[in-house]
Amino acid sequence: MLETPETPKQPRFNEDFGGRRLAFRSLVEARSAALLPGTPNPLSARIAQDVGFEALYLTGAGLTNTNLGLPDLGLITANDVIDMTARISDVCTLPLIVDMDTGFGNALNAYHTVRQLERAGASAIQIEDQIFPKKCGHFAGKAVVPVEEMLGKLKACLDARRDPNTSIIARTDSRAVEGFEAALDRAYKMSEVGADIVFVEAPRSIEEIRAIGGLPKPQLINLVVGGQTPMLGLEELRDAGFSLVLYANAALQASIKAIQDVLTSLHTHGSLAEVEGQLATFVERQRLVGKPEIDTLSERYRGA
Repeated sequence: MLETPETPKQPRFNEDFGGRRLAFRSLVEARSAALLPGTPNPLSARIAQDVGFEALYLTGAGLTNTNLGLPDLGLITANDVIDMTARISDVCTLPLIVDMDTGFGNALNAYHTVRQLERAGASAIQIEDQIFPKKCGHFAGKAVVPVEEMLGKLKACLDARRDPNTSIIARTDSRAVEGFEAALDRAYKMSEVGADIVFVEAPRSIEEIRAIGGLPKPQLINLVVGGQTPMLGLEELRDAGFSLVLYANAALQASIKAIQDVLTSLHTHGSLAEVEGQLATFVERQRLVGKPEIDTLSERYRGA
């Protein structure tokens, strides 16, 4: 009797999103400065899971840069983010935090977007208080909506959840616009409304970082190479009380540099001989995209 190949343990669309959300809440509650890598597409998400991270972050900036080849200036749509959330959730089993920028409109738009992102597999959804269209958090010339408008949008996001374990992250960019004390005040108000996690973007000193760490709700900090926030070590951030440490575009910046180096060498030398050691092997590339599991499926369904 022929043996039947085992069914591959592949993540399938809409598989145990509730379990992922509970895992993310546990990660946040530990307040252990868990690292979040930015993953703008399914391949980078699979690599991050393979490396051993516990959760992922779908970055709006990375999605814009990768999919459109344009800067982070509010040029992506809600559908772009929803589609990529589903694509990543389909091939990774880790909790996925999704950056939905300003919610793509008013409070009703934010409500509708949360519903769709939750169905697509988001474990946590982040909304910010910039005007629409927004700008990268480390760009100059940002502007924020009145705090009352932001609180209304935040309430809409909280009400929109069908799963109470879906976390809502409230981000303020007011540090660059109104100063640090005003940003801290907004963060307190967002905590009082019910945000699960607060995110004060682009603090500019160690003292500011420590003050954010004292907020009553769990906090996220975003570290950007070349940005405005001091690049503190993980132990310092853990001691300051942060739950999550985001490196939103480290993988993207690394891939840009690698592509530049390899293609420059190819253009200069006419071959890859000088940089072959910088390339993933053919076998490794197929492993990362799950070809062995697909081969097993193909064998299973080939017929008698």
